[in-house]
Amino acid sequence: MPYRISPDAGLETEVRRIAREQLERAIAALETRPDGLHEAIHEARKGFKRVRNLYRLVASADKTFRRQENARIRDTARGLSLVRDATALIETVDHLSEHTLTDDEAETLDAARTVLVLRRDDIASSETDLEDKVRHAIDQCRAAHAALDTLELPSRPGHAARLLAKGWRKGLQRAAEALEFCEGQGHGEAYHDLRKAAQAYWMNLSLLRELWPSAFAAKRRDAKRLVDLLGHEHDLTVLTALLDHEPEIFGDGEGQSFLLAIIIRRQQDLRREAVALAGQVFADPAKDEAGVIETLWLRATA
Repeated sequence: MPYRISPDAGLETEVRRIAREQLERAIAALETRPDGLHEAIHEARKGFKRVRNLYRLVASADKTFRRQENARIRDTARGLSLVRDATALIETVDHLSEHTLTDDEAETLDAARTVLVLRRDDIASSETDLEDKVRHAIDQCRAAHAALDTLELPSRPGHAARLLAKGWRKGLQRAAEALEFCEGQGHGEAYHDLRKAAQAYWMNLSLLRELWPSAFAAKRRDAKRLVDLLGHEHDLTVLTALLDHEPEIFGDGEGQSFLLAIIIRRQQDLRREAVALAGQVFADPAKDEAGVIETLWLRATA
């Protein structure tokens, strides 16, 4: 079944079903590894994000459950992040290579990619306890699966509608606050917060797309584009941090400065485009849009 809530089945039933399905997929990926261990970890971590977002949407109904299970899944994902994060840096340089202006820039990025591949391989070879981490992650997924028996959500349509509207409103408020910071101070953390809010919005639109399929499909397309833009922006921030902390791997000072200039130019372009798009994606007031969600849920469950 897809990542979406069917109003006909009841909120508690659907939240449990979706979370269990995502956890089972994560377990299957980590156990079977059809495309290799690192791709399996990547797939599992995507499932963890979906589960955490689902819990966030309904968090106010069972705060103890959400706090406990969010921490469990967050920590499990972190334990599997080293090689995947190193691989993401290589993909970041690949993205930059699509936006070069000169042959010198292309050569600089080719050299950066080479050292990042070597760095990724060194991390992979030194992470001798990775199999232990994977086994621990599988155990935690099974524990999270069992914990869903304790989750309690409202069964009456009116209560469920208000719960979903509250979660929706809070998510949009976080987005509005982050966007305001991006338009003002514009520091990296604000763009990271906007990215997380955009990811949550995109996933929430998927979860509740049965309420208004045509309208939500258009919103999802725009939200996904925003997520992609901000994802590239965040990856460049991470690459800049590596350049700050381990500059020696990128050659001499001149080479480092040239690479940084390429990063800054592309990051500024991404930020301008993302802020403009975010203004459209999050144009409607949070309270108004949450009210629409409540009304649509009540209509769907009438």
